[in-house]
Amino acid sequence: MCARELAIEPSPDFSRLEMILKREGTPDRVPFLELFSQLQGPVLKALGKLDESSDEGLSPEEKEAKAWKQQIEYMLALGYDYTVVRPYGFEFPKKGERAKGVTPCGERSYVLADTHDIANRKDFENYPWPDMAEVDYSPFERIGQYLPEGMKVICIGPGGVLENAMWLLGYEGISYLLYDAPQLVQDVFDAVGSRIVEAFDKVASHDVVGAMALGDDIGFKTQSMLAPDTLREYLFPWHQKIVEAVHRHGKPIILHACGNRSEIMRDIVDCGWDGIHSFEDVIEPVWEVKEEWGDRIAVLGGFDMDKLSRMSVDEVRQHTRFLIEKCAPGGGWALGSGNSVANYIPVENFLAMQEEGYRSGVYGP
Repeated sequence: MCARELAIEPSPDFSRLEMILKREGTPDRVPFLELFSQLQGPVLKALGKLDESSDEGLSPEEKEAKAWKQQIEYMLALGYDYTVVRPYGFEFPKKGERAKGVTPCGERSYVLADTHDIANRKDFENYPWPDMAEVDYSPFERIGQYLPEGMKVICIGPGGVLENAMWLLGYEGISYLLYDAPQLVQDVFDAVGSRIVEAFDKVASHDVVGAMALGDDIGFKTQSMLAPDTLREYLFPWHQKIVEAVHRHGKPIILHACGNRSEIMRDIVDCGWDGIHSFEDVIEPVWEVKEEWGDRIAVLGGFDMDKLSRMSVDEVRQHTRFLIEKCAPGGGWALGSGNSVANYIPVENFLAMQEEGYRSGVYGP
C-alpha cells in the first residue's frame, strides 16, 4: 500500500502557540493543538512512517528514545510546534480496576459514581500519597536531544485537582462528605493540589518546556459536577496556585476542562489560566466562547467531536474553514478537536482537518 501524502510542510516554531496563548497578536499561521491522541500509530502507518520493529533486546533507554522519536515524527508531520512529555512516577494510585465497556474500537474504561479509595479519616491517613521526592523529572533533561529546532514540550499532569479528589472520594462519596465531613474533603483537595503545584513548578523550570496543561474535567452537558460555590471554596484556590507556580517561570498554562462552564467561566478566567480547552457544540460552540471571552483567555480547539467523527472528508474541510473564519481573527485561538484525537475518529477526517488548517489558516496577505 502506498504511503499517504500529507499536504503539510513541517516548520516547528513554538512561538506561534506562545503568541496565541499570551494573546500577543497573530503568528504566520494558526497553530494546532491537541493534548492527547489515540491515532498516532494509525496515522504514522498511513504516512509510511511507523516503526514496526520489535522492542526485544532494547534497553529501557533505547525504548524511551524509540517512543519519543515516533511521537516527535507524528507531531512534526502533522504540523504541531510541540510534543507532549510527562514526568515519571507522579500519579495518584487507584485501587482495583475501573469498569470497562466494549466498543467497536476496543475496551474503554470508566469510573462508576460509587468507586472510591477514601471514605473516612482512616482511609485518608492510610492512602499511599505520592512521595514528591521520588518523582523523576529527568525526561525533561533528555528529550531536548531529539527535538527539531523550534519545537518545545507541553506537559500535562496526571489528572487535575477536582478529577483526582472525585476519583479518590467517589462522586457519590464527595456529595455526602461535603456535608458530613467537609474538613476531610478539604484535606483531600489540599493533598492533591499541593502535589500538583510542586510538580508543575519543577517541570515549568525546564527550558525545553514551552507551556503546561492541566486536565481537570469540571462538568457535564448542563452544569458543573459540583455546585459553583463548592468549586470556589475547594477547587479554584488551588487552580490559582497552580497557575501562579507556572507563571513564575514565564510559561503559559492551559486548562482542559470538559463540561458546561457557563456559571464558573468568570472564575476560571480570574484564576489566570492562559487558555481554555475542550468544547462541545451542544454546550457552547467554540466561536461563541471566542466572541465572549477571547479578550481575556485563549480558546483552543473546538472542532466538535461528533462532527469530526461523522462528517465526510469534504465536510470536515469545509467546517475547518468555517472555524478559521470565525475564530482566527485577532489571534487567541488554535485549531484542534473539541476534546482529543480519539481512536474512533476516522484517520482521513483527522488528516483533512490538519491539511485544511495548514492551507487555510494563514494570517496576513
